[in-house]
Amino acid sequence: MSPHTTEAVRLLAVSRESSVIRLLWSTADSNSWHLETVANGWDAMERVQSGAAPSLLFLDLPRGDADSLHLLPWLRRLRPDLAVVVLCHPEDASREREATRLGAKDVLVRPFTEAQFEFLIKKHLGRSNDEAEAEMASEDIESLGEDEFFLSVSPVMQKIRAQAELLAQADVPVLILGEPGSGKGTVARLIHKLSVYSGFKFLRVNCAEMPGDLLEIELFGREHGSSNASSTGAGRTSLGKLELGEKGTLLLDEIAEMPLGLQSRLLQVLQDKQFVRAGEDKPVEVDVRILAASSEKLDRAVAEKRLRADLYYRLSAFTVHVPPLRQRRDEIQILLRYSMHKLARCYALPPREFSSASLAACQNHSWPGNLKELEAFVKRYLVAGDKQLNLTGLESTSGDNGSGTHWQNDNPPVALSVREDIEAGTGASIPKSLKSLIQSVKWETERNAIAVALEKTGWNRKAAARLLGVSYRTMLYKIEQYHMNASESYPSAFSEARFTGEGQVKGNGKAS
Repeated sequence: MSPHTTEAVRLLAVSRESSVIRLLWSTADSNSWHLETVANGWDAMERVQSGAAPSLLFLDLPRGDADSLHLLPWLRRLRPDLAVVVLCHPEDASREREATRLGAKDVLVRPFTEAQFEFLIKKHLGRSNDEAEAEMASEDIESLGEDEFFLSVSPVMQKIRAQAELLAQADVPVLILGEPGSGKGTVARLIHKLSVYSGFKFLRVNCAEMPGDLLEIELFGREHGSSNASSTGAGRTSLGKLELGEKGTLLLDEIAEMPLGLQSRLLQVLQDKQFVRAGEDKPVEVDVRILAASSEKLDRAVAEKRLRADLYYRLSAFTVHVPPLRQRRDEIQILLRYSMHKLARCYALPPREFSSASLAACQNHSWPGNLKELEAFVKRYLVAGDKQLNLTGLESTSGDNGSGTHWQNDNPPVALSVREDIEAGTGASIPKSLKSLIQSVKWETERNAIAVALEKTGWNRKAAARLLGVSYRTMLYKIEQYHMNASESYPSAFSEARFTGEGQVKGNGKAS
């Protein structure tokens, strides 16, 4: 069953040509579809944002009009899931690649037939295999808000789902253990969602991210001094997370990293539901549920006297163990595809289908970084796909030895592609953040675009600068930055993404 029923199919055509409109009306009438027509992009954006938004949009490019494609990025921002089909004249057919890059699902060149329109409409209003699989798994994918979800496909995760439902009913501390990135925070959010606290805040503090004095302020707040209060605004109290999370849930991540002095104060909170703020005498009442998480075995932290034994025993009365991703491989493909559609919506990009080679590599990979590594891989795949990354950017590993994904190194730009990096055994590290991941892809893309431009122009740097739409001075700076010279060849990891002329790469001083 298609997700768009006959009654729900709404088509929008942006066109001034009566012949195109008549053909679309005929197609819509014969299939009982609803069609609206507008003459310009402004009206189209109004319709897209209206309550009865279209299911599919036809954008008719006037002959020789170079500006109409500028509507596509705006449509992608307004409705990332909206399928757009571009209609053009034969002399403008060369712009198909640019239209696709800007978000068009298809480009149709005149002359048109009713059969062509009907085929495209049914094609884009049907569902892909990825969407069908995601829908099949929808019962097992539970949204937790803030772009987080809990997947309970494997038996072990179904067991954790049942544990969370049980623990949600009682206001008791819960200790959540698992490898970094395995989903401990997700389990904590699930417990919060299923509890009576779900209507209130869920707050998270990583005890390893700040020194003890700042962590104390983060948790317990701070009483500002009263001197010069009139001029500085002092004499006020900054509330900590224990108070800001009133009637909600507070997750203390990496609990073993909390200083011993703060551990004793936390123990008081768990026992008495109150604490005394530094600089005050009156106890502060606390009404917040506390969950704790750790990526290490806490009995070792107790033995090493980094964690108070009494605090450990109080927290560990109810313990949830989250297994690593390599122990729930039956979830990997669903996680890949679900994350792809989620991230595509987030970044207003068309989702990519995973090739059979990339899926096989992902299925065999050990995923030492667990869900965080998988999401970083999907972000990279969304940007570049597996052709540009020479298969997948993953080194398939059959064992669980903790060997990681071999990404492009996030140091200054290098010429090696991902495949060459692996073969050379350089052991490139996983980027520490999305920012470094994007920077790595940007560097490689920019360098390869410059290399292709220089090759096409026979190393005429002025001509290459015009081709890329940047200044000559910028071109010289980039050549020096990437240590490029005419005597070297530059194997491109993006060799299939070569531009064909003006308009493919533009920018104000940077290749994009």
